[in-house]
Amino acid sequence: MAKYEFKMQRLFLRHILADGARIEADRSQSNYLLNVLRMKDGDYVLVFNGSDGEWLAKISSNGRRDCALQLMERVREQTARNDLMYMFAPLKHARLDYMVQKAVEMGVGSLKPVMTQHTQASRVNLERMEANVIEAAEQCGVLSVPEVLAPQPLSDVLSVWSDAQPGRKLLFCDEAEGSQNPLLTLAQMKEAGPPPLAVLIGPEGGFSEEERDLLRSLDFVTPIPLGPRILRADTAAVAALTVIQATVGDWR
Repeated sequence: MAKYEFKMQRLFLRHILADGARIEADRSQSNYLLNVLRMKDGDYVLVFNGSDGEWLAKISSNGRRDCALQLMERVREQTARNDLMYMFAPLKHARLDYMVQKAVEMGVGSLKPVMTQHTQASRVNLERMEANVIEAAEQCGVLSVPEVLAPQPLSDVLSVWSDAQPGRKLLFCDEAEGSQNPLLTLAQMKEAGPPPLAVLIGPEGGFSEEERDLLRSLDFVTPIPLGPRILRADTAAVAALTVIQATVGDWR
């Protein structure tokens, strides 16, 4: 990732960004800039939209309620969205927020909720997920905002995988995997030239035996362990994405 200015505030905008553009901030953005961050007329902020790179913008305001952003120059070129797909059984409330934010920080390109037999959260608030994705992108210098995909039953996702995700391999994080170290399996995958990847984390209650048997029967699925300890689902996400990025991901 290109270098960016750590000390400057960043703001995600749903507008086309181009040289000389003047963008009226909406009410919530104006309140955030002027009243939460205490910024004022003439201050600068970095803005991005996930497709036009990152821009230096000057705040124009006569009060504390409304402001506009004058784009001055592009300071970072747009980067491509990472190809790593993160699939997970939804959690409840704060733990889901945490998991989504950490997945963005760890470099996933898309997030896909999947409903399993032991999933405890029956509904997924996609707007809340998207808000957490944007917040993490703003805070961590991410330019390519990960895509939030609609939830589906795990069985439905797997049944159309070969057509919907041609060539993509699925790393199935299995707490019942016989070994304890995922690095050997990932190292073998690296030697062969890693294909596009997805990683699957199960629910708090783990996968059912039926689901585990189905996953292990599919030729596009590779089971990996995450060590000798049972991890909470949100912790498992960070652990899995760390070893994957360090071996077959974009940390190499």
